Amino acid sequence: MPAYAHSGSKSDRSDWQLLEDHLRQVADLAAAKAAPLGLAEAARLAGKLHDFGKHDPAFDRVLQGRLERVDHSTAGGMFLIRRSDPRTGFAADLLAQAILGHHAGLPDSLGDASLSARRDGYVDRIPAEVTAATDVDLMPAARELVAKTRPESPAFDLSLAGRMVFSCLVDADFRDTEAFYGKTDPLARDWPALADVLPDMRAAFDRRIAGFPDTDLNRLRGTILTHLRAQAVLPPGLFTLTVPTGGGKTLASLGFALDHAQVHGHRRIIYAIPYTSIIDQTAATFRDMFGDLVLEHHSAIDSEKPGAEARDKLRLAMEDWAAPLVVTTNVQLFESLFSARPSRCRKLHNIAGSIIILDEAQCLPRGLLAPTLKMIEALAAQYGCTIVLCTATQPAFDSAELDRHAKRKRKIGLALAGRELAPDPEGLFRRLRRAQVVDGGPIEDGALAAALQQAPQSMVIVNSRAHALALFRKVQDQPGALHLTTRQYPAHRREIIADIRQRLSQGAPCRLIATSLIEAGVDLDFPVGWRAEAGLDSVIQAAGRVNREGRRPPEDSTLTLFSAPDHPAPAEIRALATAMRATLATFGSPALGDPQAIRHWFEEVYWRAGDARLDSEGLLDRFLFTPRGPVNFAYRSVAAAYRMVDSPLLPVIIPCEGSDDAIRQLAFGQIPSGKIARALQPYTVQIPARDREKLRVNGKGGFVAAEQRGDQFFVLSGTELYRRDIGLFWEGAEDLGEDQMFI
Repeated sequence: MPAYAHSGSKSDRSDWQLLEDHLRQVADLAAAKAAPLGLAEAARLAGKLHDFGKHDPAFDRVLQGRLERVDHSTAGGMFLIRRSDPRTGFAADLLAQAILGHHAGLPDSLGDASLSARRDGYVDRIPAEVTAATDVDLMPAARELVAKTRPESPAFDLSLAGRMVFSCLVDADFRDTEAFYGKTDPLARDWPALADVLPDMRAAFDRRIAGFPDTDLNRLRGTILTHLRAQAVLPPGLFTLTVPTGGGKTLASLGFALDHAQVHGHRRIIYAIPYTSIIDQTAATFRDMFGDLVLEHHSAIDSEKPGAEARDKLRLAMEDWAAPLVVTTNVQLFESLFSARPSRCRKLHNIAGSIIILDEAQCLPRGLLAPTLKMIEALAAQYGCTIVLCTATQPAFDSAELDRHAKRKRKIGLALAGRELAPDPEGLFRRLRRAQVVDGGPIEDGALAAALQQAPQSMVIVNSRAHALALFRKVQDQPGALHLTTRQYPAHRREIIADIRQRLSQGAPCRLIATSLIEAGVDLDFPVGWRAEAGLDSVIQAAGRVNREGRRPPEDSTLTLFSAPDHPAPAEIRALATAMRATLATFGSPALGDPQAIRHWFEEVYWRAGDARLDSEGLLDRFLFTPRGPVNFAYRSVAAAYRMVDSPLLPVIIPCEGSDDAIRQLAFGQIPSGKIARALQPYTVQIPARDREKLRVNGKGGFVAAEQRGDQFFVLSGTELYRRDIGLFWEGAEDLGEDQMFI
């Protein structure tokens, strides 16, 4: 907040005029941001009262320099509640939560941080002439909020409306504060509107497509793209895009988004990816076409860390997502949508009106599937979003199995009928089927090593880093043995992938042991492969790395499924594999990639999971509301529970030739943290927080990591723990599954 320069007397109205100016400016700016959402009056009212408590005479003493702490957030919320009636009480409750949380974060309706726990006397401290002169009409805001709810989902919809108002409020408050202090260069904050740059972006996209060589596969990809672009005129909403691996769905979905935005005026395109291991290459592809119009945001190094000093363009952009094209992760997207933290929530109003492409949509975590689908549905229905579920293995999100166990007949499944963008998905499966899946039964590591000895160009994909490392040690003496895992930093993985491609193209030996990170977004073409049992989605992705370019007969290109007695899969993966076996028994291995088989597998998974496992934290039960009743929204509790990664991973920076300059720059405060974070991102390995702490406190083998700039940057002090063949080896890593790579 601006610290209103006080001259020493309350009779001097300059400070109070600054306060009134700030309240008015934030109210107007919040209303402008909320207008496209249909929530202008609700946001205006929140902005008008967010600092109402600064009228408290005690705050006057703070301005004089006295060391007092004054709660300036409660009075505005309490004032609204006092002015409400039974018709508008819910609106007062909702806006009061936004006002109370504009610094500390959205609170729960009940609990220590809530308004219900505060004393009503905060309003009584405000001078009578101020309260008398403050006009409050809750009815326009109440009407707007009601309009953002649907009969089948009133509580969740209303909670999301509250989040959107909160987003507009905190963004307006931050921006007015930045302007007051003159801390932000407008050129560093303002991005061009998508509408202004869309013609150039579409032209750049067309040039990229025209530059592809004329091959059978590229002609098929062109047919798919042309079909998608022809459907850009369809009304906004939910779509599926089901294209087998190798069909060019990344560029096809982007082409649809560019044309769809041209027709319907969407405000930005958000491309969300489940894996940090492939976001770099997707962002690089888009940046090669569109240059600085692309914002890449994920958490390899967190530039949103509270209190960090940097205010460079990258960090500012990460706060509000105002760029025309945002490439991000599922974690950043959905954890922001369920967050309570102001710095993370301020982007939400910019998500409204966007085209959101969910790449590899099958990777949405099943334990959070019910609330996640609720959010997707609400964004499409109430906030003008078009959302494309893009994958080779389309989840059955419209399945009745999602609703069969739902409590109180709560609808979870999406309405997707007739909204498939791809031309004839079943026909595409037949045309793009380039490998066959065979059942190998149980195979021990020794037998796998022997099989690889007979297959000079081959791959094995397993379910954990521990298994990959153990198997690699058995084959490391074989010609062309390579190991690919998230133990290696991204720049190193790119080098390994380039080496793999060169070996494969030249016919050189290439025996790859890898984790599931190569199953999405990594274009490799092996003659044969093995895959440890997993879900059908993983099996199909793995098969997409066998004979990918279709240069060999499909009957000679095999992916062998096997169970690993030496390294049993985690319980969740075993459950997915069991469902896969049921689908295999029903359809047979030749048809495993058929859309009907994929749907059967997903329905089997949903049936086995039931409602309790699709909302494992019971998040949908934490939004309670009845007409003319109190609002009971557990914003803060839900934010704490909605975690796509059970054990958050933290970055360790690996010193090497590529990272040395940026590491040296950490010592100089003049270099913005966001800029250095981006430079160091390719040289980080994500490890569990508990293991990073062990490195910090105890080290391993005498090598201790060093923190810089607080705990934002964590640099390994030596290279002895990092080996080129296996990556970073840290204590306890053997017990981690590859599913922890999602962040």
